[in-house]
Amino acid sequence: MGLSWQQGPLSAGAIGHFLTPDPLPERLLFAERLRRRMRVKFNDTWIADSENVILLHEPGRYPVAYFPREDVDAHALISRDKVTHHKDLGDTAWYAVHAGERTTERAAWEFTALPGYAADLQGRIAFAWRAMDAFYEEDDRILGHAADPYHRIDIRNTSRTLEVRLGDTVIARSEHPVVLFESGFAPRWYVPRADIDESRLRAVEGQTFCPYKGLCDYYDIGEARRAAWSYRNAYREVDEINDLVSFEADKVEVYLDGRRLHPEPGQNVISHGIDRGLDVDEVNATDG
Repeated sequence: MGLSWQQGPLSAGAIGHFLTPDPLPERLLFAERLRRRMRVKFNDTWIADSENVILLHEPGRYPVAYFPREDVDAHALISRDKVTHHKDLGDTAWYAVHAGERTTERAAWEFTALPGYAADLQGRIAFAWRAMDAFYEEDDRILGHAADPYHRIDIRNTSRTLEVRLGDTVIARSEHPVVLFESGFAPRWYVPRADIDESRLRAVEGQTFCPYKGLCDYYDIGEARRAAWSYRNAYREVDEINDLVSFEADKVEVYLDGRRLHPEPGQNVISHGIDRGLDVDEVNATDG
């Protein structure tokens, strides 16, 4: 997702490449000011509140927010002797986070021996996302991870014909599917339910969570497990795919204008799951 995760340009699995005369380092880190007010809540207490957050993009990781120490409640951090070493950024000191009667170990960290090129992170604290109660931008809660400003979703209507088959059985056929283009991913084709033989879809237990689209439900089709999915209550920003269904091209046959689609780079998503055991009601409550 975005700059450094999945197939983004700074990720290990990037599907593109930089046009430079010399090879770039295998690992590139990118830091920038977020330019948004961000807050952290722990045990019903605001422990960090800043308009000067630095967002670190590191290969293979979601973006991580770093708060100036002066914008963090000094009483919330308990210094521990635990120190680890980051391969690019040096020694990392770990803190327990405390508020009220609650203390969580290894819930925050700070780089204490930064190389000169990483001075932007000097004196800044990061919090383990799953250890906190919630992160906010202004008054809106942010789920999953810090929002990646380089993550983009474009949804387009099309008059192309999409057909889905399992053997000789036609599961879906639509002349007005919707295609979703998402940073770092292959295009995803969504079909209105009116164009689907829903008797072939068998809902299964278990959902995944996308910070940009919401909770995702899955369906088996015959013996093909989790061959289709739907965002039945998609976030407002992606309302065009709300309750539409998409199909896995490696589990059923998907044809676009008569040409069979096959999985391509970016097709296999690394599921985020739901942070810190977040339940369905809590996710839905943030989208009021």
